[in-house]
Amino acid sequence: MNRKTIFAGLIILAACEEFQPKAPQAYELLDGPVSGLSEAENLQFLRGDVAFNDEVFTSANGLGPLFVATSCGSCHPGDGKGHPFTTLTRFGQTDENGNQYLNVGGPQLQHRAIPGFTPEVIPQNATLSRFTPPANTGLGFIDAVSDAEILAWADPDDNDGDGISGVPNWISLKQYVKERPNSVTQNGRYIGRFGKKAATYDLLQQTATAYNQDIGITSSFEPVDTHSGLVFDPEVSNQTINDVVFYLKALKAPEPRPESNSIEGKQLFTTIGCSKCHRPEMKTGNSSIAAIANKAFYPYSDFLLHDMGSSLDDGYTEGSAKTYEWRTPPLWGVGLSKKSQGGQYFLLHDGRARSIEEAILLHGGEGIQSRSNYEALTNEEKTKLIRFLESL
Repeated sequence: MNRKTIFAGLIILAACEEFQPKAPQAYELLDGPVSGLSEAENLQFLRGDVAFNDEVFTSANGLGPLFVATSCGSCHPGDGKGHPFTTLTRFGQTDENGNQYLNVGGPQLQHRAIPGFTPEVIPQNATLSRFTPPANTGLGFIDAVSDAEILAWADPDDNDGDGISGVPNWISLKQYVKERPNSVTQNGRYIGRFGKKAATYDLLQQTATAYNQDIGITSSFEPVDTHSGLVFDPEVSNQTINDVVFYLKALKAPEPRPESNSIEGKQLFTTIGCSKCHRPEMKTGNSSIAAIANKAFYPYSDFLLHDMGSSLDDGYTEGSAKTYEWRTPPLWGVGLSKKSQGGQYFLLHDGRARSIEEAILLHGGEGIQSRSNYEALTNEEKTKLIRFLESL
């Protein structure tokens, strides 16, 4: 090969590279493992990644017969928030007495079915609510927080008089769930921390239940077929369940993005009272994953329930939560939500808010004062605050 040929090849290569898309920065992505995993942990993370994002179920490998989705990743694209198309419907519970519709498909509507079967419909007079799938990132940090850390911000009787009275959702444990060390209990119930109502205890429960309720897949943890009510042999192995649990635990926390005016926006966030529920910093306790143990992290949530007012009262609840109470959603990564939601926001528990501002303006109950404070800001101040939130 002569020099001219080599030189021409280099020119072509350089031209091709110029038109190739640049690799995204880490802060532009929600997926990816937390740094510091061991070689064995990285291998398990990859197995869980494949099971979560690549495995698609059909009637040939256990799908249904009734279901919501055909894979885990279809509801959490790029480990981000879901879309109205993937929003779940829960029905059948109005108070702490439990769900009255478990014998007719509750608590989750399975609105799709394989050929030969009929999808579920909401029973007449049943109360319901719609839950948009949340982002998955940073879940291992949330899982590793101690009960004491969460309770440190609880104020059931509003003893400080600030109008904020966060409370835990006290839930009963599934038989297969192991309680955390130093768990705090109340009348035999434990503190939930996952889900829109904080009604899920840990990521094993979340994963096994999602396979069962979302895809119609039985496991040794959740062996009851949601259609027939019969106990079936496992359609997904314990190894796969555990790999997915590890994958969810080991996903990195969202990384803040370099946005202008974020310092002023952060100050406004505190000044108008948002940080009273959206707690900026927490600390993990012990964890089986060394890279997560005893670390400060920044979820912008207290993982407690708060009265959000009549506008967000769906008449449906889970655990000890009231119908108008919702777990404070973590704000980290909210600025990347549009990437997994088709280019626009679908915020709050059911995706009804189409912008961050609309989500703020729908706050009632304990959030009413912060909403009023936001409304009193100048347009420039509102812009700075929104930019700050989008940079988390």
